[in-house]
Amino acid sequence: HLSKNTIASYYVRLSAALNQAVKENIIAYNPTRNIVAPKTQETIIEYLTEEEIKVLFQTECRYETLKKAFLFSCFTGKRLSDIKKLTWGDIKKENGQWKIDFYQEKTDGLQYHYIPEDAVNLLKGLEGKSTDKVFSGLSSSSYMSTALSQWMLKAGITKRITFHCARHTYATLLLTKSVDIYTVSKLLGHKSIRATQIYAKVIDVKKINAVTVLN
Repeated sequence: HLSKNTIASYYVRLSAALNQAVKENIIAYNPTRNIVAPKTQETIIEYLTEEEIKVLFQTECRYETLKKAFLFSCFTGKRLSDIKKLTWGDIKKENGQWKIDFYQEKTDGLQYHYIPEDAVNLLKGLEGKSTDKVFSGLSSSSYMSTALSQWMLKAGITKRITFHCARHTYATLLLTKSVDIYTVSKLLGHKSIRATQIYAKVIDVKKINAVTVLN
């Protein structure tokens, strides 16, 4: 009963483990060598529009920290795992521009990430010492997910929005604003442009603008 993408993900990990076993002379060969790898399936990417983000700013959320963290992710594209470990010492101002210096939780790669003024304004009232967490008390538990869903419904948003959708929102907004895909890829911390191309497929505004030039 697993999805195609879950099957493909399990297969990749199993095959990698067996390849490592071959390198360490634990087994003579990788038995998956002659197997056709399972294909992945494109998934629907949910994201918020600029108008929906404006509504969320005006809508009360049960947890103010959750509200600020989610909107901060919409403006920076940071994953929940990276936002949870973000400290005040990670946020710096250099030549008049705010930025975050951090190691990505998923890739463990060092990233210098410039952030807009609106993202910094969300942090007012949360200030602390350099070693303090910026979003103290934020978790990935089920009650936070429930609170996020309730906040969306209160704002009149019926899409199935998870915290990770804030990262999708960041990517799609940049592409909608005509930021080139290579720059967006760097801002997201992707190692390959292929990972970023999925966002280019979902921006209806671009498609609509393209066909209306024929009118």
